[in-house]
Amino acid sequence: MCIIFLKFDPRPASKNAYRLILAANRDEFYNRPSKAADFWGTNSEILSGLDLEYGKEGGTWLGISKRGKLAAITNYLEGHPNPDAQGRGFLVSNYLMDKDQDCYSYLKKVSTESHVYNGFNLITAEFKAEQDTVCYYGNRGSPEPIHLKPGVYSLSNSLLDTPWRKLLQGKRHFTSVVNDQSLSCDGLVQELLGVLNNEDLNTPDPALESQGDGYSLSMIQALSAVCVRYPHYGTRTNTVILIDAEGNVTFTERTMLNCDTSKWSTSSFQFTLQD
Repeated sequence: MCIIFLKFDPRPASKNAYRLILAANRDEFYNRPSKAADFWGTNSEILSGLDLEYGKEGGTWLGISKRGKLAAITNYLEGHPNPDAQGRGFLVSNYLMDKDQDCYSYLKKVSTESHVYNGFNLITAEFKAEQDTVCYYGNRGSPEPIHLKPGVYSLSNSLLDTPWRKLLQGKRHFTSVVNDQSLSCDGLVQELLGVLNNEDLNTPDPALESQGDGYSLSMIQALSAVCVRYPHYGTRTNTVILIDAEGNVTFTERTMLNCDTSKWSTSSFQFTLQD
């Protein structure tokens, strides 16, 4: 499971404002092998964590490139996923590497082959000097991708802006933080990490419970928090991405070490988008 909050403001009125503010959690089994965020290879333009699970090596859940391409994916909560389905993380990696298709065309292509995957939600975006574009497609929803208008959005393991209690609570918290004009860049990152690490349960939630048919009640209760804590499973990576009016990117990742919820490492990367 995962959760994403984002504010998209392609033409911010103030030089201190941001074209994109994104805060995301990756929820996964603590022992699933993965690589912390870094640029791929020597002098590579793509920055992300990487899945190292056997057969799914090279997929990712969230990444950005110096050319302004960004993508993020969440799974769709369903009771009996197909164990032989294609790895969804490649949908993000393939987009970040694709030099030909724009973010909407890529989602159109994905929509024609979405049946080979378990349920997913995919956000693709391009941040360019002439125009910023953010698109969304979920293979358990509308057959057509959509362009997102400027605004604040929330996404977890149902369709975009599904009113799960955790999403409503988290979106309120996120919105209050991103609307605080007094915060420095570092202050904003720290406040957003606070949003992502809220372990309060949002129960009962009939919408979440009905979609999670087949899961134990204790698991469903754990999944009702923005920051999930369950034996051997939960939130193990927080990521905050800021893109300012000048195209400067701040990428901050806080990731769990050695399957230990008390041990974390934080990395930060700064770069300017290439035109």
